[in-house]
Amino acid sequence: MKMNYVVFGTNDMEKSVQFYDALFEGDEINKVHAQGRMTLWAGQGFMFAVAEPFDGEEATFGNGTMVGFNLGSSSEVERLYRKALEIGGINEGKPGIRSGRFSAYVRDLDKNKICLFE
Repeated sequence: MKMNYVVFGTNDMEKSVQFYDALFEGDEINKVHAQGRMTLWAGQGFMFAVAEPFDGEEATFGNGTMVGFNLGSSSEVERLYRKALEIGGINEGKPGIRSGRFSAYVRDLDKNKICLFE
């Protein structure tokens, strides 16, 4: 078994798409679907999406929930961490060694937590 995709809820699709388009710019993650209440990006072996909740209720972030992106190098972790903050992300942990891996943590515009690691 392997994980296929992760979806974060959003309350502002336009701003969320702008955030992730900018975050993924220049990487091998491409937008493959942008219609209705969901926008989906695909990378090698996984997909990531933001969506307006199907039930019409407000999207909320999960306390203790996060997605991790393996970037392959500490320099990419640092670069994407800085980029996330530049485009409105919130610092949740500066780049450094945690659990034996170089990683950094940010929250997106809807406060969903992201781990960037090598």
